[in-house]
Amino acid sequence: MLYRFDLKTNTPTLFDTGEVKRNNNDHVYSFDGKMIGISSSSAEDGNVSMIYTLPAKGGKPIKITRKGPSYLHGWSPDKKWLVFAGRRNDEFDVFKIPATGGDEIQLTTTKGVDDGPEFTPDGKYIYFNSFRTGLMQIWRMKPDGSEQTQITNDEFNNWFPHISPNGKWIVFISFPKDISPGDHPFYKRVYLRLMPIGGGQPKVIAYLYGGQGTINVPSWSPDSKKIAFVSNTEIK
Repeated sequence: MLYRFDLKTNTPTLFDTGEVKRNNNDHVYSFDGKMIGISSSSAEDGNVSMIYTLPAKGGKPIKITRKGPSYLHGWSPDKKWLVFAGRRNDEFDVFKIPATGGDEIQLTTTKGVDDGPEFTPDGKYIYFNSFRTGLMQIWRMKPDGSEQTQITNDEFNNWFPHISPNGKWIVFISFPKDISPGDHPFYKRVYLRLMPIGGGQPKVIAYLYGGQGTINVPSWSPDSKKIAFVSNTEIK
């Protein structure tokens, strides 16, 4: 199930996703806020994650992907494309697909996990995470998959880069290097870190127990002043 949380009343309400009920944590609003994309599984699809879109207020979902598992991570600013991580031939890579459905286009081909793709607000780049250099690091590429360039290079495993709406900052989650680079478990001591989009030393903005599900998808407030995330610190 998917819920909407009202910040004024501090109450959650069930979000209408029609007959698509087994929704995971990969859900993303379009840049204009009029559509939402979700990832969900069903017995019909062999219980693997597929991508759907529907109106931002809820309603009947439209199935977009034909192959799975597929985990949604972002829309293009013009709403024409969805970018996602998909497992194909036992490899996780970054793909894009027309937001109305169609053929998927593979953007990464390196050995190992490529994940967490997200468009910049100006549409010029897609940021993602990859462990092709030994640890999971933040990378970027052009929307056609060209000019793949490493952005972070440190002793952490860095996942899920999210670009602020004003295009100035990147926030991401960092695991210690004793965690397998291709894994992001849900209950580990992790950091949320912030860095200028032009590069520089990342700054720790939160210490918590978390990981999987903490900040998988775009989490910035529209004014680029706040970030939403999930903490498992209170789990006993």
